[in-house]
Amino acid sequence: MTNLPISADLIAEMNAAQTEALEEDYAALGRKLARGGIDIDAIKTRVAGFSVAVPSWGAGRGGTRFAKFPIPGEPTNIHEKLEDCAVIQQLSRVTPRVSPHFPWDNVSDYAGLREEAAHLGLGFDAVNSNTFQDQPGQTHTYANGSLAAQDEATRLQAVEHNIECIEIGRQLGSTDLTVWVGDGTNFPGQQDLGRSLDRYLEAAALVYAALPDDWRMLLEHKMFEPAFYSTVISDWGSSILAAQELGPKAKCLVDLGHHAPNVNIEQIVARLHRFGKLGGFHFNDSKYGDDDLDSGSINPHQLFLVFNELVEAELDPRDGFNPSYMIDQSHNVTDPIESMLSSAEAITQCFAKAQLVDREALHAAQEANDTMIAFQTLRRAYNVDVGPIIAKARAEAGGAIDALETYRLSQFRRRKAQERKPVGLGAGIV
Repeated sequence: MTNLPISADLIAEMNAAQTEALEEDYAALGRKLARGGIDIDAIKTRVAGFSVAVPSWGAGRGGTRFAKFPIPGEPTNIHEKLEDCAVIQQLSRVTPRVSPHFPWDNVSDYAGLREEAAHLGLGFDAVNSNTFQDQPGQTHTYANGSLAAQDEATRLQAVEHNIECIEIGRQLGSTDLTVWVGDGTNFPGQQDLGRSLDRYLEAAALVYAALPDDWRMLLEHKMFEPAFYSTVISDWGSSILAAQELGPKAKCLVDLGHHAPNVNIEQIVARLHRFGKLGGFHFNDSKYGDDDLDSGSINPHQLFLVFNELVEAELDPRDGFNPSYMIDQSHNVTDPIESMLSSAEAITQCFAKAQLVDREALHAAQEANDTMIAFQTLRRAYNVDVGPIIAKARAEAGGAIDALETYRLSQFRRRKAQERKPVGLGAGIV
């Protein structure tokens, strides 16, 4: 790794001033956990092995259907996005991979881009295709759909783009293709609901056939938006049925915001794992719908319960357990780096808390139909402040004990505002 964006001396200086307090907090928590038979160092080791990818598009300010309000120093291309993602990884030490989106992140030399990322201490995660908006020079419009469009030429164009993404991903070292389509309808009767799914499955099968042997095709469902009456792959049921029809390399991708209100997402995780179709998870939070708010900012307990099921799945891998984790948020009013640092912290904390659950006691209470003890077993783990574990693991990996404070003192955004060209006004996340 060379030319990392944050001064190592600054990180070391900040950590030196905070190490003594951290060691005291860590020792106190260690004694508390030991009374329950938990080795804090073992939990720290588990935390040190945890990671979650960040999206290239998340490095920029988000937008709504109404407006986007850019900030000075915002990235304008994939090279600047990688630099911002490197800041997040350098400080947090749990975000070593970037998930790119094409054609948003197109370049002429993908082998060079992979090398550039490696110099920043980064690798690449799942590649994402874009068939939900038209691009300059595009032959056929996606206004009426892509993989599920009535027009065969449009469907084939979408297939070709996904296959192109696979080839780009091979050059970047990725092994996953994420496919989300906005195909659907805004009016009753607009399309035949059965035939539109048939068209999707037929087109998706062509993409599936192009997957290398060691690749997965991650199907991402979403209840609504941009289609507000019906969406072709609208829920986990549609997703798992499509994945089962496509084949063993097709898996389901769960996004926290892509569900009807009050849906039990942790149960969906358990169900998908039961049938060998849990492919990955996109972390964010929501109050009303697909809000794409910072992870853990609204309902951190739900995030913990999701990780509780993920731990259960890992302990009982059945046909395998290898989910792809990624932060997927839209940062409309915050510095995106600060939001993703905050989210990485919240996600890692819930992962750590799920490791603290007394599984033997939980399973015994479940078998005995002892509802209160089962609930309290989870609640005890959730109530533990695991901050010292996260901070110590981060510091030992070369990150910052207080990532947010160190980032602000680095004045990274201010420096980039002087170097980068301004982002224009508009809507959307790019």
